[in-house]
Amino acid sequence: MTDEAVAERRGRRAGGGAARRAERTAPRTEFARFITRNIPDLEILNAEALEIIEANAETVLAEIGVNFVDNPDALALWKDAGAEIDGERVRIPRGLARRLCATAPRTFTQHARNPERNVEIGGRNLVLAPVYGPPFVRDVAAGRRYATIEDFRSFVKLGQMSTYLHHSGGTVCEPTDVAVNKRHLDMLHAHMTLSDKPYMGSVTLPERAADSVEMSRLLFGADFVDRHTVMTSLVNINSPLTFDSVMMGALEVYARAGQACIISPFIVGGAMAPVTVAGTLTQVLAEVLAGVAYSQLVRPGAPVIFGAFVTSIDMNSGAPTFGTPEAAQITLGAGQLARRLGLPYRSAGAFCGSKLPDAQAAYETANSLNIGLMSGVNFMLHACGWLEGGLVSSYEKFVMDADQLGILHRLAAGVDISAGGQAMEAIREVGPGGHYLGCDHTQAHYKEAFWRSGVLDYKPFETWEEEGARDTATLAAAKVARMLGDYEAPPLDPAIAEALADYVARKKAAVPDAFV
Repeated sequence: MTDEAVAERRGRRAGGGAARRAERTAPRTEFARFITRNIPDLEILNAEALEIIEANAETVLAEIGVNFVDNPDALALWKDAGAEIDGERVRIPRGLARRLCATAPRTFTQHARNPERNVEIGGRNLVLAPVYGPPFVRDVAAGRRYATIEDFRSFVKLGQMSTYLHHSGGTVCEPTDVAVNKRHLDMLHAHMTLSDKPYMGSVTLPERAADSVEMSRLLFGADFVDRHTVMTSLVNINSPLTFDSVMMGALEVYARAGQACIISPFIVGGAMAPVTVAGTLTQVLAEVLAGVAYSQLVRPGAPVIFGAFVTSIDMNSGAPTFGTPEAAQITLGAGQLARRLGLPYRSAGAFCGSKLPDAQAAYETANSLNIGLMSGVNFMLHACGWLEGGLVSSYEKFVMDADQLGILHRLAAGVDISAGGQAMEAIREVGPGGHYLGCDHTQAHYKEAFWRSGVLDYKPFETWEEEGARDTATLAAAKVARMLGDYEAPPLDPAIAEALADYVARKKAAVPDAFV
């Protein structure tokens, strides 16, 4: 039963004032549709700069080439397409990769098991998905620790209940208490049963990608999966210029099944890419061109996303840094390159290097989120929960970030210049020396006039002090507890639930545990 249905039932039983009180206090989750921007993108590169970077990327592909390692089938496909093969090195003639990329769709729909949660990826849209990949979790009560499958399920529940999060994501944390060769089954099962938002598949082995497709067929029906995209999965390029057989094997499985992949260079500037913005953009474009082109060799028309995970390196400690101006410039520039290529764009997120959800985390995260909005990102992975350079999924930061995603929704909507937005009636009514608190326009619009945080404290000092002088992390911890306490699983056909549970049990029983 939905939260709204619970409130309605309570209201009918109680009647009158009791009904209104029940409605105010009952758990209620409202879901925001994916963002459609009504604001322009910020373009940092002029036409000459874009042409130089594009020409340099073609030079990289034609003269330096890329490696497709341990993958003779890929080499054969490239040779048939007209590339020069030298061992595992693939040199792609100028213009070939771009021509192959032309068959990839500019936009596509990722279907959720609840059609109201479907997302449109590409164009002017922005889809927000949570943190991906950390082996550790942190909360204010227990501190930093290895993640478990129960942590994973808790994060999926938080994602399901987060108003401004459109996507359930993938590896929201790495459940280290489940065998490596089996944990993908439990993670997918959690996304499919605990959330009705779209989700991501496994990419850690081609066989695990195949399991993801088979489980999706159980959830949606085989015919539906054969005709629609129900997964968007992350395929990282082993930068610089290397395409390993594990990630490419997963890409091949998904492309053949018509499922979407994010083709994403993994860039740490100064370590896996040049230290300059233009040099990094050149490498990013070359790697994406090669990866997307290969997906189209596997299956023309397979949906893909131009990915750019970009950070720089602290030259003193060697640690990655986040929210920096150089990363912002690369994110903005890559957005322009993606639009010129005609592909959906993935980048940015709630990035930070901080060990705690503190001021450093807030500054770095805000910088990255806002640049992501302005750069034209279509799919933002890591939009909430990221801590400690991606090593930690933080409960408190998850809800803090998810709350702030509401600002992206409001900014993207642009400025209302309708008759109501112009507010001329209010200005006439109040006149010189008056105030707007009681005027008709304010009374009609005050509920939705200003975005309001569901986490941050706006109370006077005296009230704040009386309530325990709680900082933001403490307030967020309380919200985590409330959300998990209020969680209700979205309805799922019992026959489908049974089929999924049976599939997971049979696959796990078929092989011994392996933790490497």
